[in-house]
Amino acid sequence: MMDSSAANNYRLGLITLRNILFLLFNIITIVIFYVPLRDLFSLSLHEATYSHIMLIPLISGYFIYLERKIIFSVTKYSFIVGSIFMLIGITLYQFGKIQSDIFNQNDYLSIMTLASILFWFGGFVVFYGIQSFRNMRFPFLFLIFMVPIPAFILDRVIIFLQKGSAELSYRIFNITGVAPMRDGFTFHFPSLSIEVAEQCSGIRSSIALFITSVIAGHFFLKTNWRKTVLCLIVFPVAVFKNAVRIVTITMLSIYVDESFLTNSLLHKKGGILFFILALFVMAPVLWLLRKSEKSTNSIRKRS
Repeated sequence: MMDSSAANNYRLGLITLRNILFLLFNIITIVIFYVPLRDLFSLSLHEATYSHIMLIPLISGYFIYLERKIIFSVTKYSFIVGSIFMLIGITLYQFGKIQSDIFNQNDYLSIMTLASILFWFGGFVVFYGIQSFRNMRFPFLFLIFMVPIPAFILDRVIIFLQKGSAELSYRIFNITGVAPMRDGFTFHFPSLSIEVAEQCSGIRSSIALFITSVIAGHFFLKTNWRKTVLCLIVFPVAVFKNAVRIVTITMLSIYVDESFLTNSLLHKKGGILFFILALFVMAPVLWLLRKSEKSTNSIRKRS
């Protein structure tokens, strides 16, 4: 029989071997998926809608660091479950390569990125077990935000935001007494005309707001339905934020200087100000959800 010291050394050796093998697996994963991952980060650098992608692995890594004490609490090789994940990832990868001609770059990278994530999930499960994966499911599943949104979904979200922003802007204009002539997404004023184009949908800040709500829900809420409510509230808040931005810039252009609409920092770089406004709108919602959760827990404890 091994004494306790020998047993501890043996366990340490296993953990070290496990880590080394997983490190080698990571290198293999990067080699296999190098081209699509390179293209993904290039997309993130050049496409504003996906500028968040480069931050996702860093944020996920930070979450892993915060919860590092539980990641190795139960480690166990799990070849069958892990291999299933890896097989799905490789199958998706091969499908993407074979059918690459029929997809645009966005959808091709959606498939390949999802394939790489599933393959990596599988490798982690192989070396550390399904329980370790469950312990770290939030930071791992957070990596899904690296996947570019498929075009057919992205287009529908943009149209929803565009229509909602145009409709609410029109109502706010009427409330303020500046009633424009409306032609679809175009508003005609005596001195100028504006169009609520796709670029005005605020898709970039809406994605950032959605990701922020997911993070806030993870840290401040416990029940899944409240987390879901917080995420769903993002869509009307995004529409409200866009409408306020459209109305503000238009009113400044009409009553102060027309350059606010054509060549101002508020128009070109002012998104962060209205994003902060959206956060202020979301904050009371989070507070109410958190308060209701605490009240429910208190009632249960008393009963």
